[in-house]
Amino acid sequence: MSCTGMNRRAVLATATAALAAPAFARAGAGAGIVEMGAREMAAALRRRDLSSREVITAHLAQIDRLNPRFNAIVSRVDAEALLKQAAAMDEDAAAGRFHGPLHGLPHAVKDTAPVKGIRSTQGSPILRDNIPVADSLVVERMRKAGLIFVGKTNVPEFALGSHSFNPLFGVTGNAYDPGRSAGGSTGGGAVALALRMTPLADGSDFGGSLRNPAGWNNVFGFRPSFGRVPSVPNSDVFWQNFATSGPMARTVEDLALLLSVQAGPDLRSPFSLPDDPAVFAGALDQDWKGKRIGWLGDLGGALPMEAGVLDTCVKALEAFKTIGMQVEAASLSEPAAEMWRTAVALRHWSVGMDLQDFYDDPAKRALMKPEAIWEVEGGMKLTAPQLASATVGRTRIYQAFRTAFERFDFLVLPTAQVFPFENATRWPKAIAGVEMDSYHRWMEVTLPATMAGLPVLAVPAGFGGAHGLPMGLQIIGPNHADLTVLKLGHAYEQASPWIPARLPPALQ
Repeated sequence: MSCTGMNRRAVLATATAALAAPAFARAGAGAGIVEMGAREMAAALRRRDLSSREVITAHLAQIDRLNPRFNAIVSRVDAEALLKQAAAMDEDAAAGRFHGPLHGLPHAVKDTAPVKGIRSTQGSPILRDNIPVADSLVVERMRKAGLIFVGKTNVPEFALGSHSFNPLFGVTGNAYDPGRSAGGSTGGGAVALALRMTPLADGSDFGGSLRNPAGWNNVFGFRPSFGRVPSVPNSDVFWQNFATSGPMARTVEDLALLLSVQAGPDLRSPFSLPDDPAVFAGALDQDWKGKRIGWLGDLGGALPMEAGVLDTCVKALEAFKTIGMQVEAASLSEPAAEMWRTAVALRHWSVGMDLQDFYDDPAKRALMKPEAIWEVEGGMKLTAPQLASATVGRTRIYQAFRTAFERFDFLVLPTAQVFPFENATRWPKAIAGVEMDSYHRWMEVTLPATMAGLPVLAVPAGFGGAHGLPMGLQIIGPNHADLTVLKLGHAYEQASPWIPARLPPALQ
């Protein structure tokens, strides 16, 4: 639905008519607004076919309608305060002063990123009353781009694990079945996005936190190359390079637009990439005939998969063939067991260092979940030779990918090894009869690309398993090939018209 050339009345009338289903009829014109993509909505605001007040009002109504059931957005900002911000945006727009490419759009920031003046808890009782006095770099950039922050999105405690529940706010339900996991740690963001509570979502990713929730909620999530989106502030700018911020959206074009805002160099981050992030806001069309996809599957049988995961993903590979690409089986030279050992050691060290101060305080340690304590204590047990060995192992993982890219243009893996499980399950204890020995072993499929620091786009793969729930694909590109990966994702999206057609039941 395009709003080009329409006035405000036409925009709202067309949107409402196009969404005449009973569930939306009650919401009136606002239903049409929340269905708009971010680029489309931003363009309508810039033409003043829509006002920020109308956009904010429509999304607040959607949040009020659906969030009590799904629990995606937490620490909400007062509605009157938001409408005042929107009115100020409209006054500036009337005077020709636009705050950036996302002027006047609503947004909820992942509850791991500090936002000035909004409670930021990381889902931990330790940070229950934490109200930052400054934004993180990525939040600052999104604010300057014109976004209006309506609250935070729910996460697992300290973003540990791919199931978004915590003792402060409870569990976030999957957009397609609220009784099942939304994934994590960007679970709240993915659900808010899929249910049209927000037009965009931001997140961070270490072990699939932007990838698994996207796959499980039929949206797109992007883990950028190491250095594309600087992590500032950060107490360690040289070693802490596993997690990265990134965007989510319902289309690749919208995702790339948010990345154009988030990305860019910063002098406080010595490895930040100097490329102009404006390239991500441009056209994404490209011819893919003759290019090669390497399908990694279950890494040669090394990763247990729930029945239906591989079948769903293999079916999705047909979209690559539709756009003229060759799809072949692929492998990595580094054994899966070695990659896992490397990832566990480095995650113990990285996560443990982040949480060490909390652990050292007995009162705060008593409030930490067992998985967090396990990470800290695992890091404390590491010796210098073990850590050195793990960093060498990480180099081998990178070289294994580099060698594979000599044959293939891209590599593809599932986004998870299971379909969304019941909310009461803390984490899967077994897959296909294979015991999971940690809270994140069932997400082993995401860690090789993390260790290699490569750009990875999660795209919807389809619906499967016993309950017909969503699954995703990871499109992995060579080092720093972020734009090329997004262009391929855009082509895949165009060849997969079922993606926007499969709405969550709550929207039907």
